Amino acid sequence: MVIYMKIRLGYVAISKCFESSFKTINYTNYLKYEDRNKRLDEIIKYNLNHLLEILKYNKKNNIHFYRISSNIVPLASHKDVDFDYITPYKKYYKKIANFIKDNNLRVDMHPSEYVILNSTNKVVIENSIRELIYHFKFLDALEIEDKLLIVHTGSSTLGKKNSIARFINNFNKLPSYLKEIIAIENDDKIYNIEDVLYICKQIGTRMILDYHHYLCNKENDIKDLYKDIFDTFKKVPKVHFSSPKSKIKKDMRAHHDYIDSDSFISFLESIKNLNYDIDIMLEAKMKDDALFRLVRELKYKTNYKFIDETSFYI
Repeated sequence: MVIYMKIRLGYVAISKCFESSFKTINYTNYLKYEDRNKRLDEIIKYNLNHLLEILKYNKKNNIHFYRISSNIVPLASHKDVDFDYITPYKKYYKKIANFIKDNNLRVDMHPSEYVILNSTNKVVIENSIRELIYHFKFLDALEIEDKLLIVHTGSSTLGKKNSIARFINNFNKLPSYLKEIIAIENDDKIYNIEDVLYICKQIGTRMILDYHHYLCNKENDIKDLYKDIFDTFKKVPKVHFSSPKSKIKKDMRAHHDYIDSDSFISFLESIKNLNYDIDIMLEAKMKDDALFRLVRELKYKTNYKFIDETSFYI
């Protein structure tokens, strides 16, 4: 029996094709304003409007999968900045929520590397939880049903074994609404696929395969682990894919502007008989420009059956 898998491609945060950008403000500059929250209000309204424009652009170009920037509400999780970033903007959130629903878009978010749930520092844990709460509230305001927040395992202080135990212990202390939406990604330096898959099975959460990170930090061949990874999802699994900036070892972990199509095709061929539809987030510096360049190369180099500009069967 021939198995056809549907692949959808997505990109991260900003479009390079129409030079989009979100406004931001750091805490030091925030304090310089006499009417600080007025400036913050202006930025939030601008960013929410801009997010809607990006989603409209995505829809026009049949991009169904997109990572929302974490910076739309600046200082939302800062312990010394107390403001309501939900209620005053409900009409903005609702407009975006309706657009996402009406067009069946998949969106997620990836909090920064400063979210370290296995830190030995209590303050870092508190800051991490505040950051996760902000992301949850933001996605909840957008009425996202299948919420997804991607985090890394974190530090390796006191050794990997102890650090994994700390992560599991701290994760289990989180409120259930956060535990339900967190997914863990393998990293390029410390926690490989086997480590993260073990953690995910212990706490019952989803695992995000980052293929570039796997190449940088691997112990065994991944082929026997694909099914276990993808089975952590009840719905369509999500994968991260990027290409190294250089094959030189010191630059191996950095992301390239674009995607190496030969490596991407090799990855697809390695999963093509697994009978999963997969959404692949391209983590290239040239964002949607890299996505469309990859598509052009795929059309030239393969016989994949394209459904639209960013989706195809293999």
